[in-house]
Amino acid sequence: MPEEVLFKSESAQSRNEIASYLRSVAEKLEQGGPITLKTGAESVTMDPPERPTFEVKAEREGPADGPGELSIEFELEWDENSESAEGGTGNLEIE
Repeated sequence: MPEEVLFKSESAQSRNEIASYLRSVAEKLEQGGPITLKTGAESVTMDPPERPTFEVKAEREGPADGPGELSIEFELEWDENSESAEGGTGNLEIE
């Protein structure tokens, strides 16, 4: 299935700035409303259903014999024509 990027933003930020942004997203999810992502003149509004699929990945990209790039990715996913997503592999814990 082809992927279409509707919005992308990438910038170096402090841990506190990132935490504040994630808190804002969490508040929108708790309130049940849409989430608007905006940078400059570019924006997109998405309205996650009550039960989207929540995917968390920790990755390392780069050569096997040298330093690479580490990432933690958080993703909400759902079908456009569905009220909820199916699937899951168990309870996620963050320590």
